[in-house]
Amino acid sequence: MDDVASEAMHFIIALVALVFVAPLMLFVALAIFSHDGGPIVFAHRRIGRGGASFPCLKFRSMAVDAEARLAEVLACDPDARAEWEKDHKLRNDPRVTKLGAFLRRTSLDELPQLFNVLAGDMSLVGPRPIVDAEIQKYGRRFQQYCAVKPGITGLWQVSGRNDTTYRARVALDCIYAKRRTAALDLAIMFNTVPAVLLRRGSY
Repeated sequence: MDDVASEAMHFIIALVALVFVAPLMLFVALAIFSHDGGPIVFAHRRIGRGGASFPCLKFRSMAVDAEARLAEVLACDPDARAEWEKDHKLRNDPRVTKLGAFLRRTSLDELPQLFNVLAGDMSLVGPRPIVDAEIQKYGRRFQQYCAVKPGITGLWQVSGRNDTTYRARVALDCIYAKRRTAALDLAIMFNTVPAVLLRRGSY
């Protein structure tokens, strides 16, 4: 399947999925607004195909003063700082609200990325979209990351997610970029369902 046909397939599936999950997305949006009255959707700048930057959409899972909370923890807790410098993740992230933690465990926070697929910034399947600070972790493999669109799900997401090392994540991204086919995409989509239900590596 060529790129045009593959993108058309992802667009159609995303459009159908959006129709079905629209009521759920509305419920989540109301829950977030009722929780603290802050913004419902968070647009974070990520790196897409060709190295272009785009706004990656998520339901907001963090407190409105998230950056201040992170700065305070990293300044006062050496262990947290080391964990952050390693993977840009914190298992006990002080920025995440109780509702946000639930949204992350269930991957509901990523539903708005269906709009990113419709806009052409993302695919349903691909490497996890990264931020500028993560480019150095890819090194020369960054070119392989840029060869495809980032995805809502991918090999990393169905292979343990945050329970894997960052090095393994980079390797999985490169494997996908080299071997991607329609059959691989469908297999990853199929395996995403049990990965989400079992909450493997989600935090």
